[in-house]
Amino acid sequence: MTKPGPFDLADVKRRMAAAVSVLKTELSGLRTGRASPNMLEPITVEAYGAPMPLNQVATVSVPEARMLSVQVWDAGVVKSVEKAIRDANLGLNPSTEGTMIRLRIPELNQERRQELAKIAHKYAEAARIAVRHVRRDGIDHLKNLKKDGHVSEDEIKRHETDVQKTTDATIAEIDQALAIKEKEIMSV
Repeated sequence: MTKPGPFDLADVKRRMAAAVSVLKTELSGLRTGRASPNMLEPITVEAYGAPMPLNQVATVSVPEARMLSVQVWDAGVVKSVEKAIRDANLGLNPSTEGTMIRLRIPELNQERRQELAKIAHKYAEAARIAVRHVRRDGIDHLKNLKKDGHVSEDEIKRHETDVQKTTDATIAEIDQALAIKEKEIMSV
């Protein structure tokens, strides 16, 4: 059995920040009635025999407030990009002209807004769960250090307090990101 390494609060903070980063990326993909290249960021395309992010096979731009254009670099991949956009369940209907795919962003009705708000809540809850897992891992690491007698009781308490403060701050950041996105969805 290897002895546990020293406690690293920076690692705990980094892992919690990663959960927030993933949440912000997911939230940016939820459309709010305005065109944004971020809407297509989570889409992966089957190209050249492997799944690839859309931004590695095409350029996404916003020519108008309610339209996205996707300029596919290789004509052989256009059908795959079109299929990936349809399969992403973003409610977008691709219109293709050669290697250019145009996506008109429809107005959001109240029912779709509520559906998007529910999805945003699911993303936020997944981020909270990820943060709690990181917290649990940190606390477990501290317990192992304590059990092996590598760290004093006072140091354990201090580190546990630091982990909890970091957890609380990260959860607050998640809640704030959700509130901003929810307001954006409901008020467009």
